[in-house]
Amino acid sequence: MTSSIRSALRHGLRIFSATTGGTNIRYVGPPSILTRGLSKSTGSRFSTAKMVKDEQTIIEEFNELVNMSASDLESWLKEGSSESAGWSKSDGSGETIGHESGRKIIKILKKNPNKDPDKYDQDDVDHMRRVVAYCKRHLAQEDKAKQDPNSKSARSLKNWGHDPAKE
Repeated sequence: MTSSIRSALRHGLRIFSATTGGTNIRYVGPPSILTRGLSKSTGSRFSTAKMVKDEQTIIEEFNELVNMSASDLESWLKEGSSESAGWSKSDGSGETIGHESGRKIIKILKKNPNKDPDKYDQDDVDHMRRVVAYCKRHLAQEDKAKQDPNSKSARSLKNWGHDPAKE
């Protein structure tokens, strides 16, 4: 296995290979992208069932990626710079999606400080799944977050509970 494939797998990306109309195709990326049509000229198409990680894996990855305590995250979200990174919610509140996510993460962390997998409900796991996907995607794409703790990338990751300076 090449180092680039190991790296892709480590960051939650998937590898898909297929042969269609005599053409070999390799795709490396998030599983959700694998629903696109391949070729209009050959008429070949593919789609995949959504690859979903089991709850135990999501909980483990969430607890690895969220490296801020509830109190650290709470303090961070009170800072003005936490509000200037990320996409604004569509409800007109001015709050970013990541800022809202941070508030949900605080509730999850406070509700279950011992990280007992049996004490998470489905809403917790659903949000953990979003947090894992966001953090893995952005950590794979953005070296700037690690290099500059004041970058928009680093601030956005902190809103999602991951402080790149702690790696």
